[in-house]
Amino acid sequence: MLISFSFSNWMSFRETTSLSMIASRERQHGERIPRIRKYQTRVLPIASLYGGNASGKTNMVRALDFARTLILHGPRPDRPIPVQSFQLNAQSRDQPSSFQFELLVDEFIYAYDFTVSQERVWKERLVKCKSTREQVLYDRSQSSVKFHSSLQDHPFLEFVFRGTRPNQLLLTNAISQNVEGLRPVYNWFAKSLILIAPDDRFVSVEPFLDEGNLLHTKMGDILGRLDTGITRLSGKDVSWENMPFPKSFADLLEENLNEGETMMLLGPSGFAVTLRHGELVAIALKTVHAGDDGTEAEFDIEQEADGSKRVIELLPAFLSLSAKGSEKILVIDEIDRSLHSLLTRKLVETYLSTCNEDSRSQLLLTTHDLLLMDQKLLRRDEMWLASRDSGGVSHLKSLGDFKDTRYDKDVRKSYLQGRMGGIPRLLLEGEDLHSPPEPIQANGSLP
Repeated sequence: MLISFSFSNWMSFRETTSLSMIASRERQHGERIPRIRKYQTRVLPIASLYGGNASGKTNMVRALDFARTLILHGPRPDRPIPVQSFQLNAQSRDQPSSFQFELLVDEFIYAYDFTVSQERVWKERLVKCKSTREQVLYDRSQSSVKFHSSLQDHPFLEFVFRGTRPNQLLLTNAISQNVEGLRPVYNWFAKSLILIAPDDRFVSVEPFLDEGNLLHTKMGDILGRLDTGITRLSGKDVSWENMPFPKSFADLLEENLNEGETMMLLGPSGFAVTLRHGELVAIALKTVHAGDDGTEAEFDIEQEADGSKRVIELLPAFLSLSAKGSEKILVIDEIDRSLHSLLTRKLVETYLSTCNEDSRSQLLLTTHDLLLMDQKLLRRDEMWLASRDSGGVSHLKSLGDFKDTRYDKDVRKSYLQGRMGGIPRLLLEGEDLHSPPEPIQANGSLP
């Protein structure tokens, strides 16, 4: 689980900005808040982020994506780190950017942080937090590192550090050298954290094409209940030779796909690819509709409405998130793209109905859909606002920061009236573009 994420000097965020998933003392919807008993902590299962266009919502998601990519892959030896610092201040442009995570992995809390510029990693630290004390597993500066004696690979880690490039994270290089003691944190980024941009598709589809798999039946059932007209998905094999991809791309797929594994192609919409008996096979994804005479008809996915295609893209991720024992952290930027408000709300409601004290999955989303800004659905500490000030600096705050807001209050009205910030400041003709915005009543009562 993600306990908190903080970052500074990243894109439109200049100061240190934090997204905390620690539950406040609010009692609303308390029955679905996961409990980490070892640490006497409750962690929120969802965070929804609202704000005007260019307020910083997507930039926060990009910060997560940057950190994940840097950890899992990193730049090539001769390439700069693709960090994007705040550009509207000369001092910030030349300063490094920092990223900090608090994670729950295998019922242990880890704190991992690093500071980087385009040229190098300046600092990096990994701490394992036990119930009564902390173990600094390693603490790296520019030219030195200290390892905790509990690491079984301690002698070898000194060698790994000497082989770590200035533009490379030690965690990345350690995993490439099979240092197993650091793998739990690495695997959280590699296997648990899933990010979906507005035009992305959830890539793993093999369970949903297998008619003998329970997920195939479940997805068909949900598609029917969401009023898409689709009863199920099916797939038809297509010769790979008929696909418009160069041989280099085929070689890359063969290298990365396991036997029997199926994934969506990010090229032609409605196609997946699988490795079957060592050979690449393309699969044309079809939707099946029931006719009024009892017969069925197949359609190409491209024939479906944008909203139906978006549901097909998101449902596998939601089913994976809601599965019993799931430890996925799903981050969706612009969840409401092409979806009706009631459909978006239903997806969120269905996920939340599976959450309880023992859950370990989480959903983070950005949205403009105010039907989700509802205390009957979400707690105040689960709703966040992004805003941009007159200097172009983005800020993030929780609705839980506003005191004395009753649980039955319609927070949408206050939001749309501009009393909490996070909405577009639309200028009237003749209004001064550079006049300061009205003050936001943070840490105070809503009017």
